[in-house]
Amino acid sequence: MSGTVSEPDRSGQERTAPLDAYSRAVTSVAAELTPKLAAVNVAHRRPWGDFVAGTGSAVVFTDDGFLLTNAHVVGHADAGTVDFADGTTAPFYVIGADPLSDLAVIRADAPTPPPARLGEANALRVGQLVVAVGNPLGLTGSLTAGVVSALGRSLPTSTGSAARVIDDVIQTDATLYPGSSGGALANADGEVVGINTAIAGIGLGLAIPVNDTSRQIIAALLSDGRVRRAYLGLAGTPAPLPPPLRNRFGQRAGLRIVQIVPRSPAARAGLRTGDLLLTAAGEPTASAQSLQRLMLADAIGHPMPLTALRGEALVDVIAIPAELSADD
Repeated sequence: MSGTVSEPDRSGQERTAPLDAYSRAVTSVAAELTPKLAAVNVAHRRPWGDFVAGTGSAVVFTDDGFLLTNAHVVGHADAGTVDFADGTTAPFYVIGADPLSDLAVIRADAPTPPPARLGEANALRVGQLVVAVGNPLGLTGSLTAGVVSALGRSLPTSTGSAARVIDDVIQTDATLYPGSSGGALANADGEVVGINTAIAGIGLGLAIPVNDTSRQIIAALLSDGRVRRAYLGLAGTPAPLPPPLRNRFGQRAGLRIVQIVPRSPAARAGLRTGDLLLTAAGEPTASAQSLQRLMLADAIGHPMPLTALRGEALVDVIAIPAELSADD
């Protein structure tokens, strides 16, 4: 027998080192965010008059009791209760909801935990670690982890006859369940980069990005309780630019107008079905989403220059966006 003591086999430790780093990142996010998430409980009135209980999640995002959630979580309710992971419960009332972005702001009528840190979804990359924190199936403070599986997805929303597409939606394989809506999608630093909103299938969840557009919407909900939007009254589909115009405008596509609403701002400006819209307010319009980014409150009633290709001629017009109503 040998009198020497063998060295421990470190290969197993080396193999688990990446897993340890992954675990440390996920547990750090859990410790950071779980206390700052709430289970949302509301009562929704059904068309025939009775009530049904609804649940979801919400994220504390200010130090004076405001929480961010989905508009579809609160629905038409004015109030409800929130439950935190430490067992405390508080009543809340709805500050404002915007179904066209599926965002809502509520306020707890009691002290809340410190706010979560809001990050920037535009900095995300496909394959990046993300952690979903919420209250699926009523289980307060539940967590799943995964990666950003795609960026730039589109999510149709509507209210009344008004419709919109939420652009730049985050797709993740972090598992979401009923009740996850309104919860946080966070990066490895614990910053909230999205608000979980939809389960599109097994291993496919969607989150509203936290970016400049959503920050404007949140600010409008805080100040006014609603979001005012501008309206041109056109529908279009992306179409390629003729090669001579690609270099001139620095873009490869425009928005082919397929419908003009009669007596709308677009109709009054002289736009026509078949026009290829190139720019709006000096910004490229390569998609409906790029035009929608301009359609917020500060555009209402203000002249907006538009450039379109009609046949082989460039046409410059001025439209004055109106305010979008639920009936538009």
